[in-house]
Amino acid sequence: MQIQTDESRLLSELRTLATFTGAEPSDNGTAVTRIVFSPDDLRARAWLKELATGEGFTVREDAVGNTFIRWQGTDPSLPAVGTGSHTDAIPHAGMYDGTVGVLGGLEALRALKRSGFQPRRSIELVMFTSEEPTRFGIGCIGSRLLSGTLDPTRADTLREANEPSDSARTLAQVRTEAGFSGPLASTVLPANHYHAWIELHIEQGPLLEREQIPVGIVTSIAAPASYRFTITGLGGHAGALLMPDRRDALCAAAELILSIERHALATKAIDTVATVGTCDVHPGAVNSVPSRVTLQLDIRDTDPTRRESVMQAVRRDIEDLRQRRQVTIAEELINADQPAQCSPHIIEVLEATCKADNIPYKKMVSRAYHDSLFMARIAPISMIFIPCRNGVSHRPDEFAAPADIARGAYVLAAALAQLASEL
Repeated sequence: MQIQTDESRLLSELRTLATFTGAEPSDNGTAVTRIVFSPDDLRARAWLKELATGEGFTVREDAVGNTFIRWQGTDPSLPAVGTGSHTDAIPHAGMYDGTVGVLGGLEALRALKRSGFQPRRSIELVMFTSEEPTRFGIGCIGSRLLSGTLDPTRADTLREANEPSDSARTLAQVRTEAGFSGPLASTVLPANHYHAWIELHIEQGPLLEREQIPVGIVTSIAAPASYRFTITGLGGHAGALLMPDRRDALCAAAELILSIERHALATKAIDTVATVGTCDVHPGAVNSVPSRVTLQLDIRDTDPTRRESVMQAVRRDIEDLRQRRQVTIAEELINADQPAQCSPHIIEVLEATCKADNIPYKKMVSRAYHDSLFMARIAPISMIFIPCRNGVSHRPDEFAAPADIARGAYVLAAALAQLASEL
């Protein structure tokens, strides 16, 4: 069986998909903004479905818009082999994040079909809804629902995160307006729906490019916990409130941020990362002592016990901060996901594929999370990484070389063929 992926077609389709965007042109690359259920998102979905049906594959959509492109196997009663990713994009992002896994997955199916291969198990490509948290404040909505890790009732009540509270619509309202109706409970897949799952993705990090290795085989996926801290002190006029009398919420917040950094570094584990990415200061005036600060923390690890040990150390510092600075600090857990371990069997299949074609590879951890993190709840999984220039992602200058994309699609196709042939 001779498998050949079409590099020029892949690049052409990636460029076409990038035209479905609300982003302004960028001087340093292709800027893409494609928010879930926006007109650009709906146009991209229609175009993808047209590509799939043109190849003779069947297409279905569920109540949240997850799109399933299926190549029927000779024994459709067997659990399928799956692949896929997402096509939504945060504001002013790049053209490769997620889309390489969707269009590369489609090209893998086409390459296998062109080779004359006939799968025993059906092969299914999935375009997940709302991997990015931009619109509803939580990522991977589609895969969370498919895997049963997000309560359907709670999901439907999620509100638009970047709209005023009095005008923010719910997921139920937005998806219905976009043409996706029905109960979200119907999206949950049975535990045996997939025999195996592989996602193709750009690395979103510098290691493969730095080490000049064309393929990464993912062995585990780190998972985030998200927290909100509200620090309340005493505000007042910047001139009249004397220094000994101050209970400055921003000064306390600064110490808290440094505490988080210190304890994350103290683990000496490269897979422990912690980020405070937002800081809302009230009242936010140069001549007013801050009385309230709200921080949001993202802490990720492949080891949930180690992740929690960092939080316990931070909490001990919080107790000291409360007493020493005379402030109140409220902690709110927003979300905590479990890391995923990849299937040893799928890793072996990917390794054998690379070895058979003399493709150098590196076993590695995914420190960004993906839809595959949630697919791991219902199927054996792994991921294929390809290099991206300077490790850049979620920016207009995000870039992956066409040859690397085509090679990744080839490795995916070869692995899918083997897994789809298994009894």
